Amino acid sequence: MVAVRKCMGELNYDLHNGGIELQLEGMTARPPPARPHIGLNPNSKFSSYSVTDWGEDDAWDSASDSESTSKSDWARTNARASSSATAAKPVPRPKLNNSSSTLAFSYTHVHAPSSYPPNGEQQPQPQHSRNGWTIIRKSTDRGSLESHQSEQIPQTVGYEEVDGDLVIGDLEPEADDKTAGHHSKPRYEQGVIREDAEEIVHDPLRLIYRQSEKSASKSRASSGVDSPPGNDEKLMRERSIRTNRRTRFINCIMAEDVDIAQLRKLAWNGIPGDLRPLVWPLLLGYLPLPKPTRASTLARKRREYASLVETTFSRGKDGLDQQIWHQIEIDVPRTRPGVRLWMQASTQRSLERILYVWAIRHPASGYVQGINDLATPFFQVFLSAYIDSDPEDFDTALLSDSVRSAIEADTFWCLSRLLDGIQDNYIAGQPGIHRSVKRMAELVARIDAPLAAHLEVENVEFMQFAFRWMNCLLMREISVQNTIRMWDTYLAEGTDAFSQFHLYVCSAFLVRWSKKLQEMDFQGIIMFLQSLPTQDWSDHEIELLLSEAFVHYSTWHNAQSHFIGK
Repeated sequence: MVAVRKCMGELNYDLHNGGIELQLEGMTARPPPARPHIGLNPNSKFSSYSVTDWGEDDAWDSASDSESTSKSDWARTNARASSSATAAKPVPRPKLNNSSSTLAFSYTHVHAPSSYPPNGEQQPQPQHSRNGWTIIRKSTDRGSLESHQSEQIPQTVGYEEVDGDLVIGDLEPEADDKTAGHHSKPRYEQGVIREDAEEIVHDPLRLIYRQSEKSASKSRASSGVDSPPGNDEKLMRERSIRTNRRTRFINCIMAEDVDIAQLRKLAWNGIPGDLRPLVWPLLLGYLPLPKPTRASTLARKRREYASLVETTFSRGKDGLDQQIWHQIEIDVPRTRPGVRLWMQASTQRSLERILYVWAIRHPASGYVQGINDLATPFFQVFLSAYIDSDPEDFDTALLSDSVRSAIEADTFWCLSRLLDGIQDNYIAGQPGIHRSVKRMAELVARIDAPLAAHLEVENVEFMQFAFRWMNCLLMREISVQNTIRMWDTYLAEGTDAFSQFHLYVCSAFLVRWSKKLQEMDFQGIIMFLQSLPTQDWSDHEIELLLSEAFVHYSTWHNAQSHFIGK
């Protein structure tokens, strides 16, 4: 054993978010962090029933927390947080507790896929600061932006109308993008805060005015660029598809009363990235459909969240429910490991507040691990409204208090709307997840009988891998960017899609690997399903998966009597 450690490092078992993380480390082995996946209930201070009311089977991981509480203080001022790009706080790592249940052992996890390729080049930190702020560069001229408030949205001309059917595959880059090869993708130290960020806080429709101006500029610039022979028609067609879909989205959003049926139809095939901060809240019901009431409703909901935070944390950390807060402090630094956005102290403090306030407002479930992952797509989408660079490389300490508070509040309310539809997944015993996993096993037996038979022969239970797929909505299997595209379709289907349609997506996801799985034994199957090769997936693969899931949904959703045991 000594020789093996010296040569290869130590094989480390990490019970991370319902599973075991296998990794070879260097000469010095690190003990694993605390075991995850334990449903935490608020104590009697926040709940109508006490913890002693839990049944023996309600706690589905019997391991005990032995970590010490993290020393971070959520109440540090924003000025202190913004003074530097602080790395994530360390996670306490106790010795492995052998009392972990067999069920927890089965929810293995090898690694979380990164949303972007690794960047091996060490990036320097921003140097220029003023009053605790770091301004890299300004991206717009305020005067020119304000002049567009009264202008009409440019309409598409010169292209035929294209129906909003699903377009599978990646479109070719715009012609002007090809000519700008010397401009590299904005890196971490080049993070750009939009100059009109404060105006967007009060009127999100400014996103449309700004992007319409940029689109018009891009169109004028590309008109003078020579394209390779034979590519003109293809590029024109692709640009027409993009422009026409975007125009239909804008016309729908700008209507005095949004036609939600039309918006859902458009969103099913994907939402333009710059319009998601507007479309997602409308689909979730967070923003009202009548245009005149949106700004006042948004301001009221943000004030309500700010009041909740102030009241909840008024007595400091000592006044919090320590059991809930302890687990949140452990989980937040583990959220999206390796992604710079989620390593920043200011982002982690925001996530802590979001999760804790939600937990005490929902005493039936409290905080359950996995909910932290579900907040990340909302946070990144709303952050993208205020910056002109990659959200995953951005340091939120650079944002003003008003912008950060708006992002945090919008994330909280949209996360709450999502979880309202799947709260059975997180109450004691998590019956919603158990129901979905059982249904998935029955569905796969109908869709791919040979695969189902092989899994049964190898004694592979669906609970051993599909629990995490339901608990985290596949977020551990695909990148956040893939998840955001998937959620476009889920939100278009309605909030029930996160429990109903998601079942068919998971089934199609499993069947996708059928041929490989049928060649593996028990150990190979479990290891493969916990480290699926999805790191390079783009929207193309997600759209194929959604299309296949929709076929299964259309076939089986209204044929419940055909399921096994029905």
